Amino acid sequence: MTVTFDVDLDAGRISAVWMLGSFLVVFLVTRVITRLIRAGRGPFRDTSVGGVHVHHLVYGIALMLLAGAGEFIYRPDGGWRTVLAVAFGAGAALALDEFALWLRLADVYWSDEGRLSVDAVLMVAVVGTLLVLGANPFGTSGQGGALGVALSVLVTTGAAITAAFKGKIVTAIVGVFLPPVALLGALRLARPSSPWARRRYTPGSPRDVRARRRYPAGARNPWDRVVDLVGGVRKPS
Repeated sequence: MTVTFDVDLDAGRISAVWMLGSFLVVFLVTRVITRLIRAGRGPFRDTSVGGVHVHHLVYGIALMLLAGAGEFIYRPDGGWRTVLAVAFGAGAALALDEFALWLRLADVYWSDEGRLSVDAVLMVAVVGTLLVLGANPFGTSGQGGALGVALSVLVTTGAAITAAFKGKIVTAIVGVFLPPVALLGALRLARPSSPWARRRYTPGSPRDVRARRRYPAGARNPWDRVVDLVGGVRKPS
């Protein structure tokens, strides 16, 4: 399978650019505001209604619903299409910034568990950037026919899923667009805490020992450092 990049911007890609830009800007502004609120600085405060803390994911979901309804019902062109793209991107940023709350149904924003939200946002940003650049994960040169295309898709998808189960989520997502990355992630050792390692690496076995040596507890990789920078200071244990 050959990943293709289309440099010509059509209307859909222009909307995607606005959506991605809105997503990134609103996410960064939201993180700045939440840090200021936590530090007790500036005019910003948590919003409460009837004593209930209204999380910003509520506004995000509302924006996405309005933007989605507007697109499906009115199918606007020009400026209004851009407005809906910006609204949807902003809503997605507000909602995904509290992704960990969706998953755990608990306010874990500043805890280690809450950093999953940053992972989710950064991965969506990576995928969005690749799509805006015109990456086509299922682009082919037309050689090999339908069977060859289907086989390529199955191999790449299988490798990406394997990499994800090995605890390499970023590798898996990027690998959908760049198949060699997915294959590399699928072939390498799993992280000790991953579902793959827990099910297939017997404690004390050679693979378990090698995995723990390669991924020692507490070690920080470049992706972790980016998450640290964006996610803010951890809650003291």
